Order: sequence, then C-alpha cells, then structure tokens
Amino acid sequence: MKKRPATRLEREHMGRVAALGCIVCEDLGYPGSPACVHHIHKQGLSIRANHFDTIPLCPTHHQNGGFGVAIHAGRKTWESIYGTEEELLARVKERLGLTK
Repeated sequence: MKKRPATRLEREHMGRVAALGCIVCEDLGYPGSPACVHHIHKQGLSIRANHFDTIPLCPTHHQNGGFGVAIHAGRKTWESIYGTEEELLARVKERLGLTK
C-alpha cells in the first residue's frame, strides 16, 4: 500500500509541528532543538496515523539515538521514559492552540 501524499494543509501543519522543536529535548532542558515530524502509531496497531497526528522529534529521539533514546529503537521503553505518543500529541496540539 502506497502512502498518500500530504495535502497543502497537512504540509503546513507538519511545518508548524516541526517548528516547535523536539518535544523531548525541551523536557530535558534543551528547548528549540531542530525537529522533524514523527507520525504517531494508533494504540495497539502498527498503522501510522494521519499527517495531523504528528509530534516533533530531533533525529536522536526519533531514529538515531539507540535503545531507550530513539522511539524507533524501542517504543515501549521510550514511552516509559518520555511519555506516550498520545500524551505528547496532546501537548503539541495544546501548544498549537488546537485543543478545545
């Protein structure tokens, strides 16, 4: 199954998410770390979320940091240290003014 390309609105949203900086680095006292977007995974499934359900992570906390540091190196351990993807997504949406 091919990934659906992002629409203009989705690309703009992901740009705003990335501009926030890595949410984990911020929690560790390093605000403004350059970030890319990470699509969260639906709880209990390996299905990637849509382009609006994204959190900002630096390369280290996204893929390059190894076990316990990068989410792709061990999600359960990563979430036990930094919080769940859903918790972090809620914080991102709040910071972007997308919560009710």
